[in-house]
Amino acid sequence: MRIHIATDHAGLEFSTRLQEHLRGAGHDVVDHGPVEYDALDDYPAFCIRAAQAVVTDQSTGVEALGVVFGGSGNGEQIAANKVQGVRAALVWNLSTAELARQHNDANVISIGARQHTFDEVVSFIERFIGTPFSGDERHARRIGQIADFERDGSLLPDPRA
Repeated sequence: MRIHIATDHAGLEFSTRLQEHLRGAGHDVVDHGPVEYDALDDYPAFCIRAAQAVVTDQSTGVEALGVVFGGSGNGEQIAANKVQGVRAALVWNLSTAELARQHNDANVISIGARQHTFDEVVSFIERFIGTPFSGDERHARRIGQIADFERDGSLLPDPRA
């Protein structure tokens, strides 16, 4: 599997160690930055490029997922979710990693590097990579509704109207 990774300065050490771990497990890892520590870096471009690469790979049939890091993971998730076709989920335990794939078919996860140990992060990512989308109709339907809104702004009728 190809794994696209991006971070801000807070996640740089995690990213470097994680890339080594994932390559050792046989994954094709693509680093989208940064290349050096800079406490004033601007993470959005790194995360958006990683998210774009996931969508591009998936649209051409390449099995790919993304991982973005930050201090909390919140801003990185927001940046990744600006890319059409990305479903980025903030992950903070094994259950959220698994449910992100099973129920939401997430293709990018965001993790707060300052919130977890390296071993926890590895376990979250391994669970995310190893969990397939369930394909359940209700989940596929909801993902389709999100994609419809993203594409053309359409929503289901308001039940209060």
